[in-house]
Amino acid sequence: MRGTGAEPPGGSADAPEVVCLGESMVTFLPTRPGRLADVPAFLRGIGGAESNVACALAGAGHRAAWVSRVGADGFGDHLVDTISGHGVDTSAVHRDPDRPTGVYFRTAADRAEGAHEVAYYRAGSAASAMSPRNAPYDALFAGRVLHLSGITAALSDDCLALLRTLTAERPRRPLISFDVNHRPRLWRGHPAGPGVLRDLARGADVVFVGEDEAAEAWGVHGPEAIRAALPEPSVLVVKRGAHGATVLARPEGTPPGPGTDRATTAPALRVDVVAAVGAGDAFAAGFLSATLRALPVRDRIRHGHLMAAAVLTVPGDLTRPPARAHADRLAALDDDAWRGVRLGPGWTSPTSGPVAPAAEGVPG
Repeated sequence: MRGTGAEPPGGSADAPEVVCLGESMVTFLPTRPGRLADVPAFLRGIGGAESNVACALAGAGHRAAWVSRVGADGFGDHLVDTISGHGVDTSAVHRDPDRPTGVYFRTAADRAEGAHEVAYYRAGSAASAMSPRNAPYDALFAGRVLHLSGITAALSDDCLALLRTLTAERPRRPLISFDVNHRPRLWRGHPAGPGVLRDLARGADVVFVGEDEAAEAWGVHGPEAIRAALPEPSVLVVKRGAHGATVLARPEGTPPGPGTDRATTAPALRVDVVAAVGAGDAFAAGFLSATLRALPVRDRIRHGHLMAAAVLTVPGDLTRPPARAHADRLAALDDDAWRGVRLGPGWTSPTSGPVAPAAEGVPG
C-alpha cells in the first residue's frame, strides 16, 4: 500500500487500529543521580519504543495491540501486566520458556549529557528470537497500521529477516509505519550495519527519521537529501529537533519522482523539559493518531509535537496524553498563537491550560 495513510485498510469493528511489534524490556531507573557504579538502588519501570507507541495510542483512545516475545519469568509478567494496564491488547505476546526477558539499567543523566550510562542485558532475550518462522501474522496484519522500528532489526539475524518480510510488498497489507530509531550501540559490529535501515524504510508507507539519525547512519543531510535516499514511502517525516518537523508527502496514487511531494513544516513547541526520554515514540504516536483520524498533515505534525510534550514534561517514558478535545484545540491554533505556546508539567490536565506568555487567551 502506498497511500498517504489517511484511509488505511481496516478490519472488523473490534480489531486493533494499530499493531506495534518490538521488544520491551524491564528498566531499572536510579533513585539518585550518579554513575551506575555509585547508585545504591533502582526503581523498576518498562521501556520499549514500540510498546511506548502502543500505550500512547491506547491512552489517546485508539485500539492498539503490542506483539512481541517475553520470557516465562516475573519480568515478562511485569511487562505484559503493565502494558495491558495501559489499555493495550497483549493477547499475541508469546511467553518463551527458554529465553529471558531483557532488562537494562540507566543513569539519571539525559542521553545528551556525557555522564549518561546505559547497561543492556538483552543478548539472547526472548524478543531476539522473533523470526519469520514464528511470527503471528494474523495478529500482525489485523490492524489498519503496523508500526515497526529499526531497533528490532538490530536484535538478531532472525529479527532482521522478520522486518524484511513485513516491509515487503504484499496485497492488502496494512499501512506500514517505520521509525528508523537508529541506535549506534546496537549496530556496532553488526554484520549488516545501519545501512540496512534505509532498505527497510524504503519498504514502508510512513517513515519517521531524525535529521541527526540520517546523517549518522547514512551520511545524508537535510529533508531533501533524506527524501532522495528514501523515495518510495508516501509519507516521510523528518524530525528536526528544536526546528520542529518537516513532512514530505505525495498525493495518493502519485508515483515517486522529483516535484511530486508536498512539503509541510510545523515548528516544535517550547517545553519545560523534565526528562528527554520517550519523546520520539510519543511523537510517532501523535502523528499516527492524527493519521487515523485523517487530519491535515500540519495537524498530524502538531499532534506529534503535543504527544511528545506530554512525555517531555514527566519523568518517565509513558504518561496519560492530553484529552483529544484539549489537543485538538491546541493543534487548531493559528501560526502565531502556536509559536507562543509554552508547555510545562501538568499541562495535559483538562483543568490546566498551556503556559503561553506570548499568546494570551490561548484556549486550554
